[in-house]
Amino acid sequence: MKKVKIMIGILFVSALGNAQGLQSYINEAQVNNSNIQAYEVRYNIAQEKVNEANWLPNTEFGAGYFVSEPETRTGAQVARFSAKQMLPWFGTVSTRQKYATAMAETDYVDYVVAKRKLALSVTQSYYKLYSLKAKQGVLDKNIQLLKTYETLALTSVEVGKASAVDVLRLQIRQNELQQQKEILQEQFVAEQANFNALLNRDTGLAVEVVEAVNIPENDPVIIDSLQLNPELLRFDKMYESVTQAESVNQKEGAPMLGFGLDYVPVQERPNMTFSDNGKDIVMPMVSLSIPIFNKRYDSRTKQNELRKQEIEFQKQERFNVLESALAKAISIRNEARIAFNTQAKNLRQAEDAEQILIKNYETGTIDFNDVLDIQELQLKFQLNQIRSVQLYYMQSALINYLINK
Repeated sequence: MKKVKIMIGILFVSALGNAQGLQSYINEAQVNNSNIQAYEVRYNIAQEKVNEANWLPNTEFGAGYFVSEPETRTGAQVARFSAKQMLPWFGTVSTRQKYATAMAETDYVDYVVAKRKLALSVTQSYYKLYSLKAKQGVLDKNIQLLKTYETLALTSVEVGKASAVDVLRLQIRQNELQQQKEILQEQFVAEQANFNALLNRDTGLAVEVVEAVNIPENDPVIIDSLQLNPELLRFDKMYESVTQAESVNQKEGAPMLGFGLDYVPVQERPNMTFSDNGKDIVMPMVSLSIPIFNKRYDSRTKQNELRKQEIEFQKQERFNVLESALAKAISIRNEARIAFNTQAKNLRQAEDAEQILIKNYETGTIDFNDVLDIQELQLKFQLNQIRSVQLYYMQSALINYLINK
């Protein structure tokens, strides 16, 4: 059967060096995911219905025995045997097969859409895992930085240039960051279980994610091919199936031809001799079934016309939803880029402030309140950068889902 030619595009992975890793996860999910397997079975069932459409009405066989044998000139009729086959109007069977094929193609588009949605879910979950892991790494570095400051504070306490309160504040801050790190680890475990569930494998399996991600200097060129999104092509296939359903309706509303044969065995008349004595009766028959009362077919025609209108409205509504989602995704991705660049600028300035504080320590003075303030700002900017990267790639994945064929 002719399949719908729809390419399942690789969702946006970026030039990370780990693109192959994500794509291998997507491939594994599309092979193993139970929902995808269910859609595949549904499509196979729809294909089999094409073969089912190649049928004819049952052949009728009849047999009767004369309790009171009717006498004829050539002898008594003993029984009657009959066979009859009705045939649909010319082209009905092929029309039914075209209808079944159109329905199968609709199911195939559903299968493609399900695979694309799964790829999108895997990609977005992957970048959530990246974000959670990257944030833990940032917290680790900040904890180590605070330990360095703690050492400086202890040295300053010994020479009377700082108080024990400064040391305690630095230790409390380390405890807070350690708490955030442990919470992120719990979130990572939960998201990892969700990711593995998409791949239909043990939820405890480790997931390898990229270590570092940056937003590219330029966004990929967006070619608006929203009309080719399988979610919209599905409505075209539905429309075609209704068209084929109406063709079937027209064929079924046509007459049916019947061919049959009656056979009546005849007993010989005793004590008589003539040429046709006991000659059996063979009677070929032709019948014609005409749907005189055809309101059912007229009603189906009206229903099919209304169904076409419904599909057109549904397609337009879905197009509006997808168009709005595309505009929103592009806007959010642009916002993520702006935020990333702003945080990068802020982070450089915070690092400059940190260097000034270190130089002050070398000259004999340091304000550990300022140290904590700068450290907190640095951490904020670093976490915001990671959040911007996650948002950028999640929205990129959504954009590619919407516009790729």
